[in-house]
Amino acid sequence: MTDRGWIAVRTVLTVIVAAGLAIDAYVHLDLASTYDVVKTSTLSQGDLFRVEAALAIVAGVALLVRPRRYTAWFAFLVSAGGVAAVLVYRWVDVGKVGPLPNMYEPYWYGEKTLSLVAEAIAAVAAAILLVLMYMRARAVAKPAVANAPSAV
Repeated sequence: MTDRGWIAVRTVLTVIVAAGLAIDAYVHLDLASTYDVVKTSTLSQGDLFRVEAALAIVAGVALLVRPRRYTAWFAFLVSAGGVAAVLVYRWVDVGKVGPLPNMYEPYWYGEKTLSLVAEAIAAVAAAILLVLMYMRARAVAKPAVANAPSAV
């Protein structure tokens, strides 16, 4: 892939990831006050929604500002973690775990579905971006190693 082609692909994937994380952050911030009533003595589900939103914002901005493997990893972990959390708490009644409240919610609604789809798209795009970044780094490093003088 040419440098121009790589930059275009990286830019498109980065924007997709950032957009998915932005939607995730918006939905979690919008719903946070609704979930403040689901709580333990330490945390509410609304607090956890705000943390998820903050992580999504930081991950999206970090990837946009510095599109590197470590920021792509962070974006992947945040988005894939969101997917995992919504699916687990949809299908499994985990109950209260330490300071975490019981967040079991066995039904779907518009914003929950929107958040799941945005997180899933962001996770897939971030995973593709990571693989391409890794492959690109190996391709760039390989000619440098091949041209190095031998120690014979």
